[in-house]
Amino acid sequence: MKISGLTRRYGAAIAITVLSTQNVVAQDLVYTPINPSFGGNALNSGHLLSIASAQRDATARDANDGSEFGGGGGVTDTGSTDADLFIRQLEGRLLSALAGQVTEAIFGDTPQDGGLVTFGTTTVQFDRSVDSITLLISDALDGTVTEIIVPQLVTN
Repeated sequence: MKISGLTRRYGAAIAITVLSTQNVVAQDLVYTPINPSFGGNALNSGHLLSIASAQRDATARDANDGSEFGGGGGVTDTGSTDADLFIRQLEGRLLSALAGQVTEAIFGDTPQDGGLVTFGTTTVQFDRSVDSITLLISDALDGTVTEIIVPQLVTN
């Protein structure tokens, strides 16, 4: 059987035409979460937990190296005295209690429309509007100002 030149020349075009007339079938893309906390398969939890533990260990090692971005701003905990540790923990507890009081003033049983809290060189100012709460945290020592906007749930 000999194939003529015409068949060779138009064979590819005929094949493409035949294939393009076939019905094309597609389906919707469906996202399935991996994490069981967000509806994923519960059998994934062990794997995800082991990955998180490995990352936590790596982060803890990085924090102890005394780097600029690690823990302590260049001072490692191994050289700290018991008094230094006590002072850091006390400062943390006092700041946590103060943050709790500010949170209570903003979101508590009797929320305030605005207020100003000053401790040391830091000032926290909050203002409540119809749709959000704005916090301005200013540090007079270095001049930094942080603005936090918290949206409020508006129900009719």
